Amino acid sequence: MGKFDKYKIDLKGMQEDSCKYEFVLDNLFFANIDGPEVQKGKVNVVLVVKKTSRAFELNFQTDGIVWVPCDRCLDDMEQPVSSTDKLLVKFGHEYAEEGDNLIVIPEEEGEINVAWFIYEFIALAIPMKHVHAPGKCNKAMSSKLNKHIRTTPDDDDMAEDSFAPEEESGLANEEMETPVDPRWDELKKILDNN
Repeated sequence: MGKFDKYKIDLKGMQEDSCKYEFVLDNLFFANIDGPEVQKGKVNVVLVVKKTSRAFELNFQTDGIVWVPCDRCLDDMEQPVSSTDKLLVKFGHEYAEEGDNLIVIPEEEGEINVAWFIYEFIALAIPMKHVHAPGKCNKAMSSKLNKHIRTTPDDDDMAEDSFAPEEESGLANEEMETPVDPRWDELKKILDNN
C-alpha cells in the first residue's frame, strides 16, 4: 500500500449520487508529499463527491493550522488555514488538466488521487505575508534586523563615506552636488516614522 492510497477516490465505482470523505492531515502527510510551502501541520479536510450527468464535483472544505517560517525572524509560526475549493472531474481517454479546476482522468482507471490537490489548496490558503504577532518574533533575530534598518538620513551619509571617498569615486564635483527632488525628502520621512 502506497503512502497516498487512502486519498484515492473511486469515481467509477460510486454507487450513490453523493459520498463524503474525511481526512486528517498531520506532519507525516506533509513530510511525505514533500512540498516546499508547508512542512508541518494539522489540517482537517472534508471532501464531498457529487455525481452529475456530465462530471463529478469534488468539494473540499479545509480547516486547520500549518507551521510556516515567519517572514521577519524565520522561526516557525502557526498559521491558521481555511478554504473551500471545488474540482470538477470527468472521464476521457487520457489524463489532462483543462483549466484551473477541471481534470480529465482515463475512464478505464476510474479513480483520482486527491492528495496533491489537497496540498495545493492548503498552500494557496496561506497568506502571502506571514509574520508573528507584535512582540512574538525571535528577539535575537529582531535585534540583528533592526541594526541593518536605516533609521535616520545621517546613517545613509555614513554608509556612503565608508564605501568610497569622493576623491576615489571618480565623479565630478558638479555630479555630487545635483539637487535632490523634494519628493524623496517626503518619502524619507515615512522611513523615519517607522
